[in-house]
Amino acid sequence: MAESLIHRSAIEAAWHAYGDPREIVLIDEVSANVSTNRVYRLHLDEGSTLIGKVSSYGSYFLFYEDHDRLSRTTQLLHGTRFDGMLADIWQRDGRLYTWYDQKVWAVFYDDVPRRDALPRILSVDQIRNLGREIGEFHLACTDLAPQLPAGSKTIKSDAIHLLDLLESPFAPRNFNLPPEAIGVLWKHTHRFLERLIEFGYDEWPKIPVLIDWNLGNFSVDTSADGSFRLFSRWDYDWFRIEPRLLDFYFLSRVSSKTGDRTKFTYGAHTLVEPTFLEFLRAYRAVFPMADEEVMFLPEVYRFFILNYVVREGARFFRADLCTQFRRDAVRSYLPRLEQFDPTPLLSTSPR
Repeated sequence: MAESLIHRSAIEAAWHAYGDPREIVLIDEVSANVSTNRVYRLHLDEGSTLIGKVSSYGSYFLFYEDHDRLSRTTQLLHGTRFDGMLADIWQRDGRLYTWYDQKVWAVFYDDVPRRDALPRILSVDQIRNLGREIGEFHLACTDLAPQLPAGSKTIKSDAIHLLDLLESPFAPRNFNLPPEAIGVLWKHTHRFLERLIEFGYDEWPKIPVLIDWNLGNFSVDTSADGSFRLFSRWDYDWFRIEPRLLDFYFLSRVSSKTGDRTKFTYGAHTLVEPTFLEFLRAYRAVFPMADEEVMFLPEVYRFFILNYVVREGARFFRADLCTQFRRDAVRSYLPRLEQFDPTPLLSTSPR
């Protein structure tokens, strides 16, 4: 309750500092209740709404950098077929507006309109449709990427940081895991960094990626024949400028035979399910991918577990979920990856 009051007070303070004469008449919390971030819909006295997000996750300076790049991406998409898909982030005096008191920080977004939600389990036709749409979206992001400044963090720098943390004598205490579990995590982090060298990660083009694709954070515009186009996307917690491949693990979950799930668990098996192979085949027909890129997808999964579950887990997930996920990472998520066979991915090469 006290934490909720802090977040709501931060939103009110951020609105006051923004200097808009309109008054907030109602604040609804619309958080997913999985992360430590808090998201609110603000209702103003003249009837309009906007979204406010309050965070203390990670670094304010990286938060600002990510939102600067995200804002530039949104603006550069104006005039393309994805105009309006991403919410504009509010500015003041021509610059990104954030509020920061050295403990928490806040940002405002337009309340992006929403259309149709896809069903929890997609048909094969819908999966192929989604594959084509993501391909088109990635093409648009590839076109604008040269106009974006590089980010100061990369998956390589995050993995190096994690390796340093795991080599600390205090790692078992800091991660609340026994020493043998820390050894498992170190082995997988070290292997991930080796794989970046083997695949030539430094040479791959970097584009804006949203990573956390799930059926609860984007909507589509459906035509009379049942086909659809991406319409709007919200929730940008894991925005990065990285190879497009980082988007594919969560898209494999959306495409899986079980669809979106309310019970959180993670596994690489969705990457080789026949339904995701159909997604990937449709995607590659729109935006070609070399087989070497496709074979990197298991490493995308490994990075998600190592970075978002292990390294950042305590600052992102609720405490109970963080504890559960970290233990599962050592007991099942990463060990199963060692027996994972990615060769079915090669079957998606366009005929």
